[in-house]
Amino acid sequence: QVQLVESGGGLVQPGGSLRLSCAASGFIFGFAGMTWYRSAPGNQRELVARIPVAGTAKYADSVKGRFAISRDNAKNTVYLQMNSLKPEDTAVYYCHTNAGSDHDYWGQGTQVTVSS
Repeated sequence: QVQLVESGGGLVQPGGSLRLSCAASGFIFGFAGMTWYRSAPGNQRELVARIPVAGTAKYADSVKGRFAISRDNAKNTVYLQMNSLKPEDTAVYYCHTNAGSDHDYWGQGTQVTVSS
């Protein structure tokens, strides 16, 4: 079965960096687009970054120039490098894929808190 396991969240000061990882299993990773979403209290879940099987990654305007999504198909892992973090980046970050199907698969989420 499809499993997505996020890691790398934590507490960081404004201006700091974190790298999130999402380890995937149960499907052919190299054939699936991968997406990071985030959800902050009182806000709807929003798309942060998406990386297709091939082609250009897509980012939310709020993170362009600060975040970078990448994938390692040999390790079945997608990453989110987050730099110049701001308090408004505080949220639970979720990994998502449809694994090339009509279904949505989500990880359990990892908390990112940006605070001094």
